Amino acid sequence: MAKQLRFNFKEKDYTLEFTRKTVTEMEKKGFIASEVEDKPMSTLPALFEGAFLAHHRFEKKETINEIFSKMTNKEELIGKLAEMYNEPIIALVEEPAESEGNLSWTASF
Repeated sequence: MAKQLRFNFKEKDYTLEFTRKTVTEMEKKGFIASEVEDKPMSTLPALFEGAFLAHHRFEKKETINEIFSKMTNKEELIGKLAEMYNEPIIALVEEPAESEGNLSWTASF
């Protein structure tokens, strides 16, 4: 099961999650995870906002900003969001669990 972050805000349940599709969408919009240390003021809010895409795509930016402002333990929150963001990337490049039916390849150079 995918890693998710859940909470309730103003009587509404939220589930934050990243998928291959949402990570790809964020990359196409210019999000670069490695810029978190160099540009935290723009990348950290974008990371939080991106976590809404999978289940709450049409949530207003003002609401997302208000939710972020009320979140406690932000340092741990950012760490968990980064872990969630990396999960679809790791799944993309990891080796298949079983070898049956998978393709082998060789290089000619």
